[in-house]
Amino acid sequence: MTVSIKITSPLTNADVEKLRAGDKVLITGVLYTARDAAHKRLIELLDKEGIALSAGKLPFDIKGQIIYYVGPTPAKPGQVIGSAGPTTSGRMDAYSPRLLDLGLKGMIGKGARSKDVLEAMKRNKAVYFAAVGGAAALIARAIKKAEVIAYEDLGPEAIRRLEVENFPAIVVNDAVGGDLFVQGVEKYRGTGND
Repeated sequence: MTVSIKITSPLTNADVEKLRAGDKVLITGVLYTARDAAHKRLIELLDKEGIALSAGKLPFDIKGQIIYYVGPTPAKPGQVIGSAGPTTSGRMDAYSPRLLDLGLKGMIGKGARSKDVLEAMKRNKAVYFAAVGGAAALIARAIKKAEVIAYEDLGPEAIRRLEVENFPAIVVNDAVGGDLFVQGVEKYRGTGND
């Protein structure tokens, strides 16, 4: 039985440097939600303000933060949030390098990332986690508080601030270039398990 590593957000360089592809983690602290529509607005805001390397005009301080790629369903009575499963991360790849350069330390979603995102992660000491698809109701239990902080007109895709406790995830890409997808293929290559 593998033990999950407990981490607390916001993350520091030291936190990220300890993580390796394949590590199971339990995240406690704050996560921000954002999907492609919100990411597009964040980048447009930076462009409009003429901000090349400053995150001061964003709706939240991005330094050290983790963005969870999710558009949760409405909460049922007595619940903090509805179903909160991850969305495909590739839709954010055009925007992620710039946010990583501004201090973003982690991203949670599903699926592989582009070469540009992987390079930006190494350059900025950041990490990409996978949340388990199909476990949206279970994941929602780890969310203790949720509030919309920006772009309410986007409905489920608005930016939310989530307070989480023991949010389960797996490190897919680490800050030194480790890639769980590549490692998984290599592990089973030639073993007859294809």
